[in-house]
Amino acid sequence: MSSYLLQLGENIRSVRARRGMTIHQLASASALSARFLATVELGRGNISVGRLNTVARALDVPIEMLAADAQPTSPAFNQSTAFLKKLPPGQLRDAHKLLLEKFANVDASVRRSRIALIGLRGAGKSTLGSLFAQQLGVPFIELDKQVERASGVTLTIIFDLYGPSGYRRMEREALESILAKHPRFVLATGGGIVSDPANFNRLLGECFTIWLRAKPEEHMARVLAQGDRRPMAHNRRQAMRDLRRILCSREALYRQADAVIDSTNQTVKQSLESLARLLQSSSSGAI
Repeated sequence: MSSYLLQLGENIRSVRARRGMTIHQLASASALSARFLATVELGRGNISVGRLNTVARALDVPIEMLAADAQPTSPAFNQSTAFLKKLPPGQLRDAHKLLLEKFANVDASVRRSRIALIGLRGAGKSTLGSLFAQQLGVPFIELDKQVERASGVTLTIIFDLYGPSGYRRMEREALESILAKHPRFVLATGGGIVSDPANFNRLLGECFTIWLRAKPEEHMARVLAQGDRRPMAHNRRQAMRDLRRILCSREALYRQADAVIDSTNQTVKQSLESLARLLQSSSSGAI
């Protein structure tokens, strides 16, 4: 905690100096005492979130810039962040892809030879991924199973023992291992990989990602058809509400994929044909 408070104080002092403000001017703009702010800048004061937000508004910077657990960012980074925040969702996705393509140091042809399927449970990632890999003559890999093999225990035990953060760390290690060993593959990812920025950015930078999308009702029906009754642990109505909430919260992330296939009301054969056409059009530069 003490090291973080020191970093927080340094962040505030750095931004204040960049703004050309004295500590008394900041105190006046934030309605906080100069003595209290001096204590915070020295890393001796544990400022509340509400007061930190007041300081951020007085400095005209996002609160996350002050709260970052790292060295103060450069002006170029801050300016780029401010610019990106103003972009509408579609243009922001395009800008994100351009950054990955330019600075991830991965050749476009290499990315197209690594297919990663993302989406909620019941999207068909395992079924379609396995068949698609057979068509392409490449390995089919399920990331969750790779995590289980590497750890020697099931996902349930991993979450019970280490929690979500521990699982994400193991997921990252498994993904790095796959990328290092396999130049070509079809990968089925866990539905929540998009919620971890580091893992998802790695996936977007190294693989041609495809979001397998379907209506919530179809997701649920497919999971139940596989014999998995866990979604019905409480009741169907609550399960559907939870599923819609998860899909809504992740939709903007899933849309960052290179392409989308809607498998609603499609047979496995039809979805497989859509995947094949998609990859062909991608290789010809149509996407």
